[in-house]
Amino acid sequence: MLLFLSLPVLLLCVGAVSCSENACECAQKACSVVTCGIPVTNGTPGRDGRDGPKGEKGEPGQGLRGLQGPPGKQGPPGNTGLPGIPGPRGQKGDHGDSSVQSFSLGRKSGKKFYVTNGEKAPFSKVKALCAELQATVAAPKNEEENKAIQDVAKDTAFLGITDEVTEGQFVYVTGGRLAYSNWKKDEPNNHGSGEDCVVLLIDGLWNDISCTSSFLAVCEFSA
Repeated sequence: MLLFLSLPVLLLCVGAVSCSENACECAQKACSVVTCGIPVTNGTPGRDGRDGPKGEKGEPGQGLRGLQGPPGKQGPPGNTGLPGIPGPRGQKGDHGDSSVQSFSLGRKSGKKFYVTNGEKAPFSKVKALCAELQATVAAPKNEEENKAIQDVAKDTAFLGITDEVTEGQFVYVTGGRLAYSNWKKDEPNNHGSGEDCVVLLIDGLWNDISCTSSFLAVCEFSA
């Protein structure tokens, strides 16, 4: 029955086209229904088309995150920031040996050793400076010690002697009345009612003076 259905179509195609040499090629041009036994080969591929525009960045994926890559190159240093708030003040440290080292000039007399750093200061500071060295302000108790302090000082220096407790009664700052003195003529005179300290003058004589004045510090150690 298939033969009978195809026959009218074939006749229709033959009637529309007249071919003299290749009836099958002719029929193929005139009617797409006719199938011929001619093998078909693929042609050469055409040229690639142009790249299209870059699409928008997509949303991050929902899968597991991959391993972090290696760090990139270090960028340029940034601007210096504002200074931070100062931290709390630390505890006071122990005293170093700088004070001891500065007292490089010394003289020994008997069982005592006298040193000075050449600094001039009020009597209160001289006492504190000597106490820092675990010493006392030099106080001669005989002529030999007086000469040793004079040789060390080579300038007017405070002695560890005052009448701050009782006016006119000079005592050693370490305690006890004077066992020796070498006052200048007409001294002590408490001039101006405020001379409670004693200094050793360049010539070795003593003079009472205001404790707020600044004179050389000479400290005394037990040798």
